[in-house]
Amino acid sequence: MAHPETLLPISTIDDPLERFVAVVKFYLSGWHIKPPGVKKPLNPVLGETFTGWWDYPDGTRGYYISEQTSHHPPKSSYFFMAPEHHIRIDGTLKPRSKFLGNSAASMMEGIAFLRLLNKGSDKTKGEKYSLTQPNMYARGILFGKMKYELGDHSFVRCPENNLVADIEFKTKGYFSGTYNAIGGTIKNEKTGQVYYELAGLWNGEMHIKNVSTGKKELLFNATGAKYSAPKSRPLEEQTERESQKLWHNTVQALNARNHELATTEKSKVEDRQREEAAKRADEGVEWRPRLFRPVKGGPGGPDEGEEDLDWIINAQVDPHNPELAVKQILAIAPILPGQKVSREFEIPPRSAGKEKAAGGSDNLIDFADENSAPGPGGLSQGQNVTSQGGLIDTQDHGASNSGSGLMEPLQPSQSQQPGHPLRRLDTNTKEVDEFVDAKEK
Repeated sequence: MAHPETLLPISTIDDPLERFVAVVKFYLSGWHIKPPGVKKPLNPVLGETFTGWWDYPDGTRGYYISEQTSHHPPKSSYFFMAPEHHIRIDGTLKPRSKFLGNSAASMMEGIAFLRLLNKGSDKTKGEKYSLTQPNMYARGILFGKMKYELGDHSFVRCPENNLVADIEFKTKGYFSGTYNAIGGTIKNEKTGQVYYELAGLWNGEMHIKNVSTGKKELLFNATGAKYSAPKSRPLEEQTERESQKLWHNTVQALNARNHELATTEKSKVEDRQREEAAKRADEGVEWRPRLFRPVKGGPGGPDEGEEDLDWIINAQVDPHNPELAVKQILAIAPILPGQKVSREFEIPPRSAGKEKAAGGSDNLIDFADENSAPGPGGLSQGQNVTSQGGLIDTQDHGASNSGSGLMEPLQPSQSQQPGHPLRRLDTNTKEVDEFVDAKEK
């Protein structure tokens, strides 16, 4: 996303093999972006979010939404879309720490799915590419010079066109080799035919060689390449769970080289997370992400083949209508300056489905499942959903947005009192069913 000049043209390329090479170029263009030196990262907290956008030269925008969807094990889910360019990316980061003597490794087990919505045989999901990540190593953590490396194999695949890129990020040997080297091939996964060979440095020049002609070309030069960082809303508009505001005091202390204060501020964030976890455990509350929902995979499922994501953005975003897609994306969470926050993260006051609704009546309708985030099409809670086959009765039943993002218990309205049956429209038969209290019979 940080190099729009490599990303945006992809959906305009007609030849499948050339298009695949462009995806590989985009994939390789971002690895040079890293902080100087080797630094210990700030561990994301559960429910931490970040949203941002890119302004492109042609007047369009790319939108980005991410959330820490799990703490043990750590998982970060993200969503990106450039609607006018027919590009969508859904991904997850799943780092797993490993210590190797004088080195520390972060084994990256996540995956991303890039879709070109104007290509492919599936007109709804478009042409899909899967992208894995290299592992990350911090060398010299006990003695010697500290060094950051990428290592091992990663893959870019397009199953529809039987294409795969096997890319090896090479770590330096003890006596030989060089830092930051890559090598790899692009081939037909079905026939085994190799089309291209890749070589170079992921933080320098990378070349591609056409195997049939022997012609070698520059694929991407990361030396001095300037990347486009995402823009974000002003700090005063952000909520406490958004990354920049959450870690603001810690980062300010680090910039001032006040490590004692930075440690104190960092501990405040971590202590709060532990306190919230203990409170949820005491109240029997299961935490759920606000912006992402569980992947519904398996044979015939809407997210079949994407099970490794674990979580996916909890909204329907139109793949072919850019204007509508932008509205739907902006309804998921505030991204642009001036957008209002509809709800903030708080610990729910009760275990959903375990307690009776206010007034002592049993509420058989459980709103806790996936309503903690906007629903399909970006609908927020409390909006009329009769068009989706919900209740015909459009009176306010006492539903409101609580700070936790959970629907408040339904309160009996006049239409639910004796003598006033509740009516429901059957979405299949279009018949109207009436529900009355058994005591009235």
